Amino acid sequence: MLGKSALLVGASGLVGGELLTYLLNGKEYSKVLIFVRKTLGIKHPKLEERLIKFEDLAGYKDYFEVNDVFCCLGTTIKKARSQEAFKKVDLEYPLEIARLAKEMKAEKFLVISSMGANPKSSVFYSRIKGLLEQELKDISIKSLHIFRPSLLLGARREFRFSESASAFITKGISFIFVGSLKKYKPINAKTVAAGMYKAAQSETVGIHTYLSNEIAELS
Repeated sequence: MLGKSALLVGASGLVGGELLTYLLNGKEYSKVLIFVRKTLGIKHPKLEERLIKFEDLAGYKDYFEVNDVFCCLGTTIKKARSQEAFKKVDLEYPLEIARLAKEMKAEKFLVISSMGANPKSSVFYSRIKGLLEQELKDISIKSLHIFRPSLLLGARREFRFSESASAFITKGISFIFVGSLKKYKPINAKTVAAGMYKAAQSETVGIHTYLSNEIAELS
């Protein structure tokens, strides 16, 4: 019997790379489609890779005819080089992906946001993530799963000094992340990916938001 099909956007990222491994190795999916700008060079019988132009997502609408859509897109101001470019990657593209997923009747949409997401935040990063969550809810997707990890741990392709320094410091004070502070505890990208995979196997509908401690429990 054929399994489910999935579309993953952001497979070259920290969480996306871990999630791709789960999707390819898991028994629930028989087809895994990924959208990338450059080939990842991965060969697998389940995998279908499409090199696309994110500026023309609507042109790939037919590929959204899958069961589950996973969005792991994300960048930094430093890498994007401007707030406008950052907004495209972290807000405009994910929203267009969600709209296409709904139009093509995907069953679930799972997306990475961030702890502290708030559309009214004075912090640009948190405000963009908050706007993303707000507008995703307005799209009224049948089953929307929003993941709000705290500091992500894992081996990135590019070195980020601030994140590496924060990870080093928080490891030394990990004992303080208990009770109401559990949601602030740094979380491994592999754990986030496992949580996303697990959530995609549920039959629940509506909007679901997971903080770091809830992602850890879910995985």
